[in-house]
Amino acid sequence: MSTFNFPGQTAFYKGKVRDVYTIQDELLVMIASDRISAFDVILPRPIPFKGQVLNQIAAFMLNATKDICANWLQKKPAPNASIGIKCIPFKIEMVVRGHLTGHAWRTYQSGKRTLCGIPLPEGMKENEAFPAPIITPSTKADEGHDEDISKEEIIRQGLTTRDEWEELERLALLLFKRGQELAAKQGLILVDTKYEFGKKENKIILMDEIHTPDSSRYFYADGFEERLAAGEKQKQLSKEFVREWLIANNFMGKEGQAVPEMSDEWIQTISNRYIELYEKVIGEAFKPEVLGDEELYERIVKALNL
Repeated sequence: MSTFNFPGQTAFYKGKVRDVYTIQDELLVMIASDRISAFDVILPRPIPFKGQVLNQIAAFMLNATKDICANWLQKKPAPNASIGIKCIPFKIEMVVRGHLTGHAWRTYQSGKRTLCGIPLPEGMKENEAFPAPIITPSTKADEGHDEDISKEEIIRQGLTTRDEWEELERLALLLFKRGQELAAKQGLILVDTKYEFGKKENKIILMDEIHTPDSSRYFYADGFEERLAAGEKQKQLSKEFVREWLIANNFMGKEGQAVPEMSDEWIQTISNRYIELYEKVIGEAFKPEVLGDEELYERIVKALNL
């Protein structure tokens, strides 16, 4: 994907999976690439239609939650591009967990019974639901790995005030509840997710993507309890299967480890899983759309209307 230069452009940032353009220090153009990352490393090969899947799910979910919290999104001029308000971000990710899985399970399995200062009940099984969703925040690293952090440490470091934290916590739990309701309608369980917030003129704004396969984990509701009781792996839609494949091939983003080779067949499998998640979460057929750089640029410029 090309790097563009838009009218009024004042900054450019290439993220792990998105290219972000600042326009007149007021707006952001986010182009979701087909790059894929895991363990904070960009993998060597792109995944067809991944950017479109992420962008369209995020737009759907932002529109479905705007009654809970104002969000950054203003326009979606292309299947893989969004335009929205530039905010001052809180340098934390609000990770909400409804079940003991993924990083939380790996922590639990190691014998620890607290995560980000939150006590974890004894005797839990992998993938079991918590009595109530918990928030296990992480710092938002510009480079390298995000780090777990407790609420008290966030406030002590001045990443938020106590009042701001309480509002972020309230909003994150309400958004998660809405996400669970939307998932349940489609026969899915929203297991865990992350939200990012910022401020604009002292107002808290929901930023970034939400409830996408890159930021969330979904289980199929059908058969969930039976699989849990039998100690079987859950049928899931998320990026976790990519992480599991990397772990099985001795890669966790640590120094000296090499990313395993990604075959054409494996790339297609990942693409199919992203499309499957789109169709399950949104409840409609995915319509792939391929835009050339010129048309993408023209659509964004027209939407910016500068």
